[in-house]
Amino acid sequence: MRKTTWVIILALGLLLASCAPGGGRYRKDRPAGFLSGIWHGWIAPVTLIVGIFDGNIRVYEINNSGWWYDFGFYIAIIGGFGGLSLTRKKRKRFDE
Repeated sequence: MRKTTWVIILALGLLLASCAPGGGRYRKDRPAGFLSGIWHGWIAPVTLIVGIFDGNIRVYEINNSGWWYDFGFYIAIIGGFGGLSLTRKKRKRFDE
């Protein structure tokens, strides 16, 4: 069961990295936009790790549309990581 979990996590990470920034999908005439910024912000932790092993993969797309891409990226980073704390179970403390 443990090996299966790691294989699934690795496969999911590779799948997410297939849409990673810096892969050559975007060009100056067709830059990454707002929705791409959101996607790249959500997968930023995965692309950071994959970028260690692949020099073409970046956390942030250089060929972007400017402010709208930055806004989408920022929203995803803040919302994605901050949202995780909302799903944690909080342990009740009883005062004695």
